[in-house]
Amino acid sequence: MAEKTFTITAESGIHARPATVLVQTAGQFNSDVTLEYNGRSVNLKSIMGVMSLGIPSGGQIKVNASGEDEERAVEAITETIKKEGLAE
Repeated sequence: MAEKTFTITAESGIHARPATVLVQTAGQFNSDVTLEYNGRSVNLKSIMGVMSLGIPSGGQIKVNASGEDEERAVEAITETIKKEGLAE
């Protein structure tokens, strides 16, 4: 299992547009990818799941991937999070 933790720095947190980009990125991989926030875990390939977390600025999230391409999945999601300006 590969995982990485981030602190959200975007002023508006993770809202619909960046959540969509994250879901699209996660969907490119065969691994199971989850997003954890505040004790809850959702499938990162589900826009409804990601939006249900209501992640604000300052929130700490963890991305987990498990499967054949888990390392590449976490790397790509990390790049997307940084590119979208969600976290440092």
